Amino acid sequence: MISKFVNREKELSLLEEEWKKEGGRLIVLYGRRRIGKTRLLTEFIKNKEDRGIFYIAEDSSRQVQINGLKDRIAEFLNDSLLRSLEIKEWSQLFEYLAKNMPDQRYYLIIDEFPYLIKSDKTILSVLQRLWDTVFADSSVFIVLSGSLLGLMSDMVLSYASPLYGRRTRDILLEEMSFRDAKKFVSLSFRESLELYFITGGVPEYLLKAAEYSSLSEFLEREFFNKMGYFYREPYFIISQELKELRSYFSILKAIAYGNTRPAEIANFVGMEAKKIYPYLENLIRLGFVERQTPIFGNSKKGIYLIKDNVFDFWFNFVFRYRVEIERESFTPANDEMSKYHGKKFEEFVIKEVVHHLLDCSKAGRWWHKNEEIDVVAVNESKMEVAFFECKWSVLEKREVKKIIGELERKAELVRWNNKSRTERYGIIAKKIEDKEELQNEGFLVYDLEDLEKLL
Repeated sequence: MISKFVNREKELSLLEEEWKKEGGRLIVLYGRRRIGKTRLLTEFIKNKEDRGIFYIAEDSSRQVQINGLKDRIAEFLNDSLLRSLEIKEWSQLFEYLAKNMPDQRYYLIIDEFPYLIKSDKTILSVLQRLWDTVFADSSVFIVLSGSLLGLMSDMVLSYASPLYGRRTRDILLEEMSFRDAKKFVSLSFRESLELYFITGGVPEYLLKAAEYSSLSEFLEREFFNKMGYFYREPYFIISQELKELRSYFSILKAIAYGNTRPAEIANFVGMEAKKIYPYLENLIRLGFVERQTPIFGNSKKGIYLIKDNVFDFWFNFVFRYRVEIERESFTPANDEMSKYHGKKFEEFVIKEVVHHLLDCSKAGRWWHKNEEIDVVAVNESKMEVAFFECKWSVLEKREVKKIIGELERKAELVRWNNKSRTERYGIIAKKIEDKEELQNEGFLVYDLEDLEKLL
């Protein structure tokens, strides 16, 4: 059980709002594994323990699942008769609850709900029927929570689901921002940021990292060790979600190794280009991959990137060097690690930094043919645009001037209100020498010292 509860105020507030409303409520809570769904629900019922049923499903047979939930309901109702009954169908169990439920608000939380669907899909139709006839106008507060995003999307949230149109709220529990993720660990700002590039904002992963006093020790013990927590973690997660493991693994490996366009991915995998798209769409739907398009220009020129930080790091440093890790002879090269951090630093600046630095309506990467700009931030109402390069390195003043000169050249290629726009140029790096002099010259230069104050 997660011992530290950080943030999630928005999600807790939504659950409390639904709890206080009249009539039956049906909440769908979903998100990737380890993201903290069970911990959120535990926090929600902290002062309501005696007011409902909390059942965590197992990947077992239907009868075992029915018996498990039956015992929980009998305990809540203090019903010895129900405990002694032999119940073999979901309809029997939920109909019994419908006839014997209390008048005051109570909760029925089923965590890991996809396991029940896997063993018997009829549970969805049973819940639909009883929702329409009894539960919708009752005092019940139902939460169906799950990590298997494929099943949750297809069987619970989709238009084809028997429960479609019945839910009163759905909550996608996403990763935490760096500002909140930092609260889990006692590392320096730089190491906390590097950790975030590796684990993302996944609470359980951050709690594992919090057991260590240094990032290097955490990586050595938990990633670069065949007995480590993360050594097989992505494989376990993918195997829970997908059937064609070999194909999906090959595609994720291709993207992690820098093949970002569909033709490149297909060529790496050995698949026809037109056949790669369904696989990519599946990976996007499950949150493992994202498609990015240039902030200006042709939206058809999209590229595919690994969205999940643990997956990206794992394919680059664990899967790639698994033979060396098995032999206990692996030490990551500094240039490889720096290159990885640099890639993630660009994404981090776009998603979590640039909106704090500038008043901008949108931000993203720009590329055209062989030219690329790391970050373009736009204020459309004021016709202002700022161009940034991101460098995970220490830069001297002359290096900054050279980079900005090149940035000015590339900015001329960006087609957006070229005649009327106001332009600014900048660099965000690990460390910038003579930073104040450059700022006095009008350049937007920031390093980790500035970001620490900002975040």
